Amino acid sequence: MLALLDVAARIERRLDHHLSATRGVSFSEYRLLKALSEARPHGAMRVAVAEAVALTPSAVTRALRPLEKIGLVTTERHERDARRSMAALTPAGAELLGDAERIVADVLDTLPVKGLPVETLAGLQRELGAPRTARRHP
Repeated sequence: MLALLDVAARIERRLDHHLSATRGVSFSEYRLLKALSEARPHGAMRVAVAEAVALTPSAVTRALRPLEKIGLVTTERHERDARRSMAALTPAGAELLGDAERIVADVLDTLPVKGLPVETLAGLQRELGAPRTARRHP
């Protein structure tokens, strides 16, 4: 498992480097933009974004601020409950995301994954991403 985590960290650093150098966003910011893209056209509550990217809602709030300042994201605060605040991708954010997706695909194409049990990893991702009550227990 530690080897898997090490590989994931190395891939993330490689993606981060390429995205930062070409589009000025980190891989973490790319993941936020991707989550918001999947919630288009109306956007998503920050708690839903947090669940999608495995962060806390407060971490998502902090991470969205710079994206909002540069016009990639809009936010709408809920008057009584900050957890229900909405965030949405702007047209500029959607355009940047399209470019970033091509960069991510290009980087992933360079990885030596021939013979890797991708289906097994995808199943693990789905299981770990499921709500705790829905997970299987031995």
